Amino acid sequence: MTRANFRAMSVEHLVQEFVANALEQYKAELADATAKYNRLFQRMGLLENELKSREGDQRRALLPLYSHGNPHVRLRAAIATLTLAPAKARQTLQIIIDRNEYPDAADARGMLRALDQGTYIPS
Repeated sequence: MTRANFRAMSVEHLVQEFVANALEQYKAELADATAKYNRLFQRMGLLENELKSREGDQRRALLPLYSHGNPHVRLRAAIATLTLAPAKARQTLQIIIDRNEYPDAADARGMLRALDQGTYIPS
């Protein structure tokens, strides 16, 4: 799916695609399917960019995903919305770490470290 396909979708549909993509990423990571994970990672970037480009930055529609049952969905939503809700996004990342939700706890820990050290600036 290309960015042009995403432009025709509603925000609600884009959020559904975000969740589906994150769930597929989670499965690919657990299966050690790196090539598939990387393709899904690129697709996730397109989804995030499409939401961001919508009037008012519609990545806000991802905020309810902080309470999703899957840790990878929560991780991806928190990272995507760091500029919009930094305190809640950080809290979501910390919860993933505190629960030691493998394998996402390592990514959440790395993201918080990068934020604290200033080596990652959310956009």
